[in-house]
This record gives sequence, structure tokens and C-alpha cells, in this order.
Amino acid sequence: MNILLAEDQAMVRTALACLLRLEGDFTVTEAADGQAALKLLKQTPFDLLLSDIEMPGQTGIELAQYIQQQKLATKVVMITTFGRAGYVKRAIDAGVGGFLLKDAPVEELIHAINQVMAGKRVIDSELLLNSLGDQDPLSDKERLALRLAAEGKSTHDIAAALYIAEGTARNYLSEAISKLNAMNRIDAARIARQKGWL
Repeated sequence: MNILLAEDQAMVRTALACLLRLEGDFTVTEAADGQAALKLLKQTPFDLLLSDIEMPGQTGIELAQYIQQQKLATKVVMITTFGRAGYVKRAIDAGVGGFLLKDAPVEELIHAINQVMAGKRVIDSELLLNSLGDQDPLSDKERLALRLAAEGKSTHDIAAALYIAEGTARNYLSEAISKLNAMNRIDAARIARQKGWL
């Protein structure tokens, strides 16, 4: 099985890659962040993407959305440290087959990979229970604008990055602030990140 492992923490990535190579008949290609993983997905067919969620460049969910949009045969398993409610719903909407916490035993990860490859869905029960909480009110555009704002980008920079007018960028940010009952864009980004919506 040809696996693309996307994880921005070098120690975690290396340890996971070693464990996978020891535990099964897996060929593992490592990507140090979401941008590197996206580049590899465009170049090489993979059986499975095993990805962290929060990474620089592209999140794991954005990688899953790319796979879904391009109709690639690549299956997706997400791993995360945080059991945030918004992650599971967004991951399922993006076609993710498996969703586990990083502290799960390696046997559980291997089992999840095999189940997902067999066409089944595997979601950690704690994550599933957490996902029954708040519904994500943000649109994809509002989410992107908020993420850029959280990185300290100005409205001008956000507009340029999203190829939209500055007024449109301001509208996305003010909509997000309003929906989240936040004081400002940074507060909105903080709330959205805590909920797993960013």
C-alpha cells in the first residue's frame, strides 16, 4: 500500500513512518506540511493519505477536499491531537474515511487504515461524541479569510491571497465576526479555532 503521510511535526512524522513500515506492507512517502503534500498528490497516485489536520500551507481537511474535488481514488485517514467538534463534520463532508486521535495505539491506526481501504468509515468514539456539539456557521470563504487574519494578514493581503476585492474580504471577515459573536477578527479566529472550524 502506497501511503502519503502529511505531518508538520518532524518527530511525530518520522515515528509514524517508522511504525507503519514495521507494522505492515506499506510504502510511506513523507510530507512536512500541507503544501508539500498537495504537490505530491498532484504528481503521484497514492492509495491512502494519512494526514494531520492543522498544518501550514494546507490543512488536512483541505487536502481531503482536493482529493474529493479531483475524484482521486486516494482514501483519507485524519489524525489529530485535538478532539474539536467542528473537525469531524468537516472531515466527513470532505470524504474522510477515518478519524483518530494521535494518542491511539498503533494497532488501532493499522486497523483503521485497513478498514478505510476496505471502504468502511472509522471514527474515534470520543471525537464522534464531541462532534455532536455546535454546528459550524462559517462559509469556506469566511474560514479562509479568518485563517489569513489569524496569521496577521491585512485586509489588503487577504483580498490579494483570495483573489477578491478588499470590500469583499472585509465582508467575509465582518460576517464571520458577526456569526461568532466575536469582538474582532482575531477574536473570531480564536473562537473558530477552539471549535475546530478553522
